[in-house]
Amino acid sequence: GYRVFREYYVNDAGNQGQTLARSLLIRIRQQLGEAVELPPEAYPGEYVIELAKEYLSAEGPKVLEVPEAERLDRLGRFAVKRIAEGQRRTLGAYGVEFDNWFSERALTEGGEPARVLERLREGGYVYEAEGAVWFRTTAFGDDKDRVLVKSGGEATYFVNDIAYHVNKIGRGFERLIDLYGPDHHGHVPRMQAALKALGYPGGTLDVLIIQLVSLVREGEPVRMSKRMGEFVTMEELIGEVGRDAARFTFLTRRHDSPLDFDLEVVTRQTAENPVYYVQYAHARIASIFQHLREKKLPLPDWRKVDLSLLRLAEEQSLIKRLLQFPHVVAATARALEPHRIAYYLQELAGLFHPYYKGHRVIGEDLALTNARLALAAGVGLVVRNGLELLGVSAPEKM
Repeated sequence: GYRVFREYYVNDAGNQGQTLARSLLIRIRQQLGEAVELPPEAYPGEYVIELAKEYLSAEGPKVLEVPEAERLDRLGRFAVKRIAEGQRRTLGAYGVEFDNWFSERALTEGGEPARVLERLREGGYVYEAEGAVWFRTTAFGDDKDRVLVKSGGEATYFVNDIAYHVNKIGRGFERLIDLYGPDHHGHVPRMQAALKALGYPGGTLDVLIIQLVSLVREGEPVRMSKRMGEFVTMEELIGEVGRDAARFTFLTRRHDSPLDFDLEVVTRQTAENPVYYVQYAHARIASIFQHLREKKLPLPDWRKVDLSLLRLAEEQSLIKRLLQFPHVVAATARALEPHRIAYYLQELAGLFHPYYKGHRVIGEDLALTNARLALAAGVGLVVRNGLELLGVSAPEKM
């Protein structure tokens, strides 16, 4: 019943944006023949070299002639725009579309962090010490107070994050669900404390911590990408295993559980490969009904089928599992845990495949045939619906 809006928060302000702009500037100078070294804090991936070539091709070297602040601003905006375009393409290939891409820079330029800081100050939760501005998060159970504005006058990303969440609430959103990386556990209680200090009800913000994924091939770690730096890109992964295998495999684990993604397993056409195992169940069922069409046999009127003929233990197990599907979906939505559907589909496929091998669906007994066709149709429908919820295709031939 919720109206869901998906938003990507672009970190195009603060230290990350400055570091990216400076990294691009150095790569541009190197492209122009200058003997400048890349400092340790810069981004080392070859994608920055590609950005430098692209920038010079489009704009030329005149950016080196403008004052430093303007130079870094131009380069930062260019780099963020190009990288975000690449992220959109990759996410599109993965089957993920965001309703909005929200710029942190636009948030800061609009003065929203300063207004949030003033609201916290008015509430008595802000004080100054050691030249910095602090938020009294210990009043909400945090182990120490947190800096909002550094001694040099620069706002921390914490105050920007608070302002972003206030912005979302101001746009009418009642429940906020954030996805954080595994190194951001400590950010959760302070964000919830900030919203509470601003008067928003508990439960406004949910945070899911997403664990990193290890790529392996037959148990051995996959070497890192040379082109992109110290990581393998989603684009490379989808290119190797395909969208369905990538999506389903990621959704076989809880979001906070580590995952060893075996590239060899997910490309095999065997029961070891969970996405193949589930999709193959759907394809097998589709083949049954394709056989009926080829033989020009009519489909039964499902309302008149005698389902009491499905007396085998395997048939009873399948029926009971099918009946659980709506409850699994509802529990998945409540818990924000889509892996429950992936797990359910694997179990359902695990019940159907042995049944299909051990018992003929189309036989000489017409009444029993119709009952088993109804059961197969039910399994096919639920598998298709479950895969659709996960954004995975349900092929009719494999």
